[in-house]
Amino acid sequence: MQRRAFAALGLMALLAACSPAKKEAAPADGQTRIKLATDWRAQAELGGYYQALATGEYKKRGLDVTLIQGGPAVNVPQLLATGAVDVGVGSNSFIIMNLAKENAPVKAVAAFMQKDPQVLIAHQGQGINGIADMKGRPILLSDASVTAFWVWLKAKYGFTDDQVRKYNYSSAPFLADKRVVQQGYATSEPYLIEKEGKIKPAVFLLADSGYPAYASFALVPDSLIAKNPAAVQAFVEATAAGWTSYLYGDPKPGDAAILKDNPEMTQDVLDQAREKMRAYGIVSANGGKGDVGQMTDARWAEFFKVASEQGVYPADMDYKKAYTLQFLPKGQ
Repeated sequence: MQRRAFAALGLMALLAACSPAKKEAAPADGQTRIKLATDWRAQAELGGYYQALATGEYKKRGLDVTLIQGGPAVNVPQLLATGAVDVGVGSNSFIIMNLAKENAPVKAVAAFMQKDPQVLIAHQGQGINGIADMKGRPILLSDASVTAFWVWLKAKYGFTDDQVRKYNYSSAPFLADKRVVQQGYATSEPYLIEKEGKIKPAVFLLADSGYPAYASFALVPDSLIAKNPAAVQAFVEATAAGWTSYLYGDPKPGDAAILKDNPEMTQDVLDQAREKMRAYGIVSANGGKGDVGQMTDARWAEFFKVASEQGVYPADMDYKKAYTLQFLPKGQ
């Protein structure tokens, strides 16, 4: 679960080294090689990328994609900086906004989660019927979360820093104390708590209470955008098709690829995560029609307004450097 803590590590390297990658010889079939780094180990939350690869969506659009599995030792900004990869998956809106703050030459070209899957988890029967009821309660948060969605929670609900307790990616403290609230992903921690703790927790998706962030971004260096915009467009279109197929079609090809890359993953975890993504409308609110991969200026402006008002970013920062709407999927 540490991919939630993925921050803009290697930022100075990115600023210094994000230059056009060395040209490789084109594949014999004329396809464009794309190396894609994910932000964590293979799982359903990355299913659209795996599905697009497994079903040939990339290949039929002229791309020869190699997927590099993420993990605790994989630093996506650094891989982008050195030209080791062409596209990286960014976990949340703060990742790319932090890079823009430092004038890093990389942009989000699509958001494959319309809702950030971040949730707060509470025990049933504790008088918590909504996020507002958590004011004054101890909340288990990672260091990265304190500088991310916690900013929004403080602004919207008046939460205070004395509520924060250290979260080390274990649910044991939560299970041991019914007063405690814990962070998590809608697609993972609630299921694990229910399975391992034998309790059904109360789950509150931040996005359903107005949290404006996107998630699961395709991050692309400016150099690739300038050199081969057609390849960037093809990547976005193929990935959108992969997500639509994985959630609303036959997920078996993607699941097989995930299980091969990550033997620790299990089919029941994949199945419930897909169901949660559909139920919450995390990837699409319309059953995969029209909004997969989309972003809007209005949503970005809303996100920046909250973050800048809380002092995370300068009010005069050019936040639009963080993204481009040029390559949004067109064929949905």
